[in-house]
Amino acid sequence: MDRLKNTIRPYAWGSTTLIPALLGVEPTGEPQAEMWMGAHPGAPSRLDRGAGETTLSAVIEADPEGQLGSAAVAKFGPRLPFLLKLLAAGAPLSLQVHPDLAQAKEGFEDEERRGVPIDAGHRNYKDANHKPEMICALTPFDGLCGFRPPLEAAALLEGLGVDSLKPYADLLRAHPEEAALREVLTAVLTADRAEMSRTVTEAAAAAERLGGPYAPYASLVHEFPGDPGVIAAMLLNHVRLQPGEAMFLGAGVPHAYIDGLGVELLANSDNVLRAGLTPKHVDVPELLKVVLFEPSAPALLRPEGGVEEVYETPIDEFRLSRFVLAPGGAPQTLPDGAPQILLCTAGAPAAGELTLAPGESVFVPAGEKVELSGSGTIFRATLVL
Repeated sequence: MDRLKNTIRPYAWGSTTLIPALLGVEPTGEPQAEMWMGAHPGAPSRLDRGAGETTLSAVIEADPEGQLGSAAVAKFGPRLPFLLKLLAAGAPLSLQVHPDLAQAKEGFEDEERRGVPIDAGHRNYKDANHKPEMICALTPFDGLCGFRPPLEAAALLEGLGVDSLKPYADLLRAHPEEAALREVLTAVLTADRAEMSRTVTEAAAAAERLGGPYAPYASLVHEFPGDPGVIAAMLLNHVRLQPGEAMFLGAGVPHAYIDGLGVELLANSDNVLRAGLTPKHVDVPELLKVVLFEPSAPALLRPEGGVEEVYETPIDEFRLSRFVLAPGGAPQTLPDGAPQILLCTAGAPAAGELTLAPGESVFVPAGEKVELSGSGTIFRATLVL
């Protein structure tokens, strides 16, 4: 078992206070958006087994079966298939979707064949993997997830009283649901930018005046004035997670995180297709191939089980559970058949002989037994074999 040193990513949308507050350190004044725990090549965790500091990715590459177990290597290859994060949103993230596995493979191979540089700003597919993900709230956490029913979206747009939004509301009422959502999202993202900017400004002013269900969308325009993603976001469900609640995001589901601190767990991929709320590249034709145009209630999850509370998801690349250890409780021995990362978010629990403070984490190789004891909260990230 290895105590991990993890990189904090300073993305512009990151909160300046949420991660420092969890770690018990003074804020630097700079955004601290994500702390990565895993073997992602962009920022692998670091560890020291007595021969000097190295990366978790290097340790796994040198001995994949010893670190991951033969069953995991047979199923997922010689790599850790998940990435665990602390995510701290102080401003909205981009409105986005992720491809399914077949779309990712096809898109990646196509861009490779066309010679699109992997670091090009207009590159859509950074790898050939899908990117299902979930977020579990540590604080109240606001986000957008999945399309509203078209009639509900039409009523929301009409309620703003903005004349230029009426054609979109009419489209939402006039077609079958899938066709309506596709047509309106396409129209919003391909509209004349100057006209759309005026529409967004008017809609934002109305949303601020009306408040209530419009409040989450009013906040978007402060970060992205004139961005068509503000109107596209109104087609989506607003979600507020309470601490301990989680949300699963499968392929094709449009979503954005707005505000709050959470534990995020995702398949090890960088594939993102953006729909707005960003200065980055938006490839509308490719986006429309990937978006799942059907109304869907957010896939909210609450932990199930006894001492180990599991957040059940339909994929095998990751599995998230939580232990809330009470003072004087019996130690808990974890299954040892797969690699796992343990993250403390409260208290001072122990994993084996290592006592953890909030924000500290450990990597446990497959086959190594570990016992949790003491009091506090530990999230366990592993995979399904």
